Amino acid sequence: DMETSVLFPGEAEGYVQNLETFSLRDIGSPRWFRQHEYIEKLNMQAILNASATATQDEFVKELLVSLGKSPTLVHEMILVELWKQKVFPIFCQLQDFNPKSTFPLYMVIHHEASIINLLETIMYHKDSCEGADDSVLDLVDYCHRKLTLLASRASRDDAPTQDRLSHTESGDSSSMQDLQGQNAALEFEISLKALSVLRYITDHTDSISVINRMLCTHNLPCVLVQLVQYSPWSRYSAGWSLNKYMNGKWQRVPSEDHLKMTKLDGQVWIALYNLVLKEDCQRKYDFNNFNKNQLLKLRGFLTEVLIDQLPNLVELQRFLSHLTVTDPAPPKKDLILEQIPEMWNNIMRDNMGKWKAIAKYQVKETFNPSEKDLRQQALRLAQTYNLDVMESLIPEKPKCGACGAEAFKRCSRCQREWYCQRECQVKHWSKHKVACQLMAEGTEMLQKDLAVTPTEREADITDILD
Repeated sequence: DMETSVLFPGEAEGYVQNLETFSLRDIGSPRWFRQHEYIEKLNMQAILNASATATQDEFVKELLVSLGKSPTLVHEMILVELWKQKVFPIFCQLQDFNPKSTFPLYMVIHHEASIINLLETIMYHKDSCEGADDSVLDLVDYCHRKLTLLASRASRDDAPTQDRLSHTESGDSSSMQDLQGQNAALEFEISLKALSVLRYITDHTDSISVINRMLCTHNLPCVLVQLVQYSPWSRYSAGWSLNKYMNGKWQRVPSEDHLKMTKLDGQVWIALYNLVLKEDCQRKYDFNNFNKNQLLKLRGFLTEVLIDQLPNLVELQRFLSHLTVTDPAPPKKDLILEQIPEMWNNIMRDNMGKWKAIAKYQVKETFNPSEKDLRQQALRLAQTYNLDVMESLIPEKPKCGACGAEAFKRCSRCQREWYCQRECQVKHWSKHKVACQLMAEGTEMLQKDLAVTPTEREADITDILD
C-alpha cells in the first residue's frame, strides 16, 4: 500500500547511513534538525512496517541493524535527555528570553520521545538487541533512570504529572511554562516506552554484562515490584471512576474491564518473569532478605484473573510460593570483566561546567529564530508530518480528546484533535490550547509559504539544501 508509505527502502537507507552523533552544543542546529526529520520519518515508517496490515518487511529495522546505527540512536536520545536536565532549566530561568515561537524548543523535547518510540518498535526483535552491541548497557541505564523516576513519582502522589503544569507565582502562564508542562507530559510517555524497551531487552539478551547490570547494579526486579504496586498508568478520577493510560491517552475503563490487563501491566509482568525465572538471571540475582521480601509482595497481585490473561505467570506464582519457605544461596562471585556503559558519562564529562555557556550560545544562535527561519522550519515539518500518513497510523475511529468516546467533530483551527460534542471541546480547551496554537501557526506559515512567488520559494529551498 504505497499511499501510506513515508519512505521507500532506498531513501530509508540514505537516512540511516547518514545518522551521526552530535555534541550537546549542536542541538538545534540546522544539521541537527535535518537529522531530527530523518528520525521522525524513520520512526513513522517503522511503525507502518510493524503494523498488522504491512505488506513490506520491516526494512527500517533491518537497515538499522545491518548498518550498525542503533548505538547512534541511543547516543542521540541520551544527549537530549541530558540537555533537558541541564540546559533546558537554564532557558526557563532566563528573564529576557521570549522567543517568537517555542516550537523549535518543543521539537528538541519531542526528539527524545521519537527515538524511544523507534527503539521500542525495533527492539521487539532479537537481532536489534544483538545489533545494538554495547549500547544495550547504556540503554539499560537509561531505562533504569526513567523507571525509578516513574516509580518514585507514582509513590509520592496520586495526582498525575500530566495534569499539573507549573505556573509562576503571579499565576499567569507564559509560553515557556506551557513548554515545561508539555515536557512533563512527554516525560511520562517516554518512561512508559522505556518500560517496553526494557522488557524486550529482558526477552532477548544473553550478555552476562547486561544481565549483571540489570540485576546487580540496578536491582531492576525491585523497581518493577514498585511499578506493580503503584501502577502509574491507572488512576481514579474525581467521581471514583477508574482511568487507565492506553494508546497514548487517559481513558475511562468500564467497570467490567477493571481487572483487564493493559499492555503496560503486561510489560511489567513479563519483564519480572524474565528477570526472576530465566536461568542466567537466577544464577546472578541475590535473593537476600530485602529482595526476597520485595518480590513476595507480588503474591497479592497474582490473582486468578491475572494468570488467566498471562498463563506463564503460574510459574512465577509457584516460584514465589517456594521462595517463602527457602533461602536461596547467595550467587557465586564470578570474576568477569564487566563492560560499563559510557555514553552518559562521556557527555557529562565533556560538558561539565559548560551548561550555562551552552544555554547562552543556544539562546543567541539557535532558539531565537527569525520569521524566515520559522517559516522554513514549518514548511519542512509540514512535509515531514504528512497528514495522510498520520491518519493511516491511527486506523481506528477518532476518539474524543476529553472523554475518549467515539468522536465526530474536529477542532476547526488545527484539524488534529477530535471531540464527541461541543461541551467536551470547551472543557478540554485549556489543555488543547497550546498544541492547537503551535499546529495552527505551523499551517498558517505553510500557507503563507505556499503563497510566496515560486522564485522566492526556490531560493528558500536552496538555502535549506545548502
